[in-house]
Amino acid sequence: MRSALVLATTAVLLGGGVIALPQSASAAVVDTNATYVLVNRNSGKALDVYDLATNDGARISQYTRNDGAWQQWKFLDSGNGYYRLRSVHSGKVLDIEGSSTADRANVIQWTDRGATNQQFRLADSAGGHVRLINRNSGKAVDVLDFSTADGAQLIQWPDTGDNNQQWQLVKLGSTAPGTFANPIKRNGPDPWLQYHNGYYHLATTTWNSTITMRRSRTLAGLSTAPDQVIFNLTRPNGCCNMWAPEFHLLNGRWYLYYVAGQNVQDFNPTQRLHVLEAAGSDPMGPYSFKADLGSTWELDPSILQHNGRLYLMGSATDGTQSLTITPLSNPYTISGTRRTISQPTLSWERQTHPVNEGAEPLYRNGRTMIVYSASACWGPDYKLGLLTLTGTDPLNRAHWTKSPNPVFQRNDGNGVFAPGHNGFFKSPDGTEDWIVYHANDSAGGGCDMNRSTRAQKFTWNADGTPNFGTPVRLGTQLAAPSGEPTS
Repeated sequence: MRSALVLATTAVLLGGGVIALPQSASAAVVDTNATYVLVNRNSGKALDVYDLATNDGARISQYTRNDGAWQQWKFLDSGNGYYRLRSVHSGKVLDIEGSSTADRANVIQWTDRGATNQQFRLADSAGGHVRLINRNSGKAVDVLDFSTADGAQLIQWPDTGDNNQQWQLVKLGSTAPGTFANPIKRNGPDPWLQYHNGYYHLATTTWNSTITMRRSRTLAGLSTAPDQVIFNLTRPNGCCNMWAPEFHLLNGRWYLYYVAGQNVQDFNPTQRLHVLEAAGSDPMGPYSFKADLGSTWELDPSILQHNGRLYLMGSATDGTQSLTITPLSNPYTISGTRRTISQPTLSWERQTHPVNEGAEPLYRNGRTMIVYSASACWGPDYKLGLLTLTGTDPLNRAHWTKSPNPVFQRNDGNGVFAPGHNGFFKSPDGTEDWIVYHANDSAGGGCDMNRSTRAQKFTWNADGTPNFGTPVRLGTQLAAPSGEPTS
């Protein structure tokens, strides 16, 4: 039911002889070649095709912004200041159901007929927001009952100018010089990012039989850089389900570590660790297959370096999914027994399911640390924990000390859930420390390809531990890493 306060206020204004009309339109300008996300001023949520539907008549709602194709819209010029809004996801346009002129008529999507109930003009509101006024009814696109909930229905209602009728047009791919905005890759789980020889290089899970990488001179540029296939998986015991690629420069040559298995369900006993070797010092390769790293189920390879020695880190099961470490004699040869160094024993490591995985090395001022992912990746509470080497032997579990609290976790207020599976990189000038990670945009997000790659700068606490802060909202403009080229 509509707010009684709004109706009462309208009646008082009319009864007193003062007609309070919303600010008149001044024909807000859009770029018909661009793609936009529309963010509601009242809720902060995006205009969204509900449940990723592609059929005629599917409802249009609001949902936590994630910049998915179902939240992306193109403006098609209908003449005389009116536009049709076409969904990038479905190819259908915004439509008032049944060409209705009634209050509370539903906003849906429908095949583009160019009809007046599919045409909207942009009426300007304060702060750069706009109202979408339907050509057929003269009414505004409105979030029902001022809701701030995910999935709230959109309707048409008389143009009151209220915040729930105002939308910010966010032009995708447009950031101010010297800035960037997350995500830096949509559909980019398990990211690994390194800056080398003037370029950022990014690899993520593909969940198929290819390993891909993209590169850009700026962090912002990664969002539109093409993925290039750098290796095709052909080995019988590791043809498919490629996860968690990482590339490390060791002894002047790049080695790319990854998880792959047979072409069966992804979470299964066939997943193994493997390594490729580059022909030289280019992270993009070319690569050749070098070795299998173990013959049992294991995930999330990474390399720890300590006192001139190399160690392979991973995640395997010893009753629960735990962090493992194995000595290496060189980047591709195991030289000892795999040991468990951390199990999910704390309550925050056991939400939805007990898990320790995604171990990543972090070094500072002679201190060796591991930042790892905890709890289930298919739940909203996936997060990061910290181990510090307080002894001398990385293979000895007793020489690692676990921080009692997580160091990076969900931020409901910013719409960030399940942040984890991270990596670290330096700014181009080497003065700043950055974390790269994936996250979901809603509490219902899963452990799948819908997770997106994000990055942000971090600092250090007085005790020498990292301070990652809180994960930032998608679309927030952030200063680019120090030393990036400006043109």
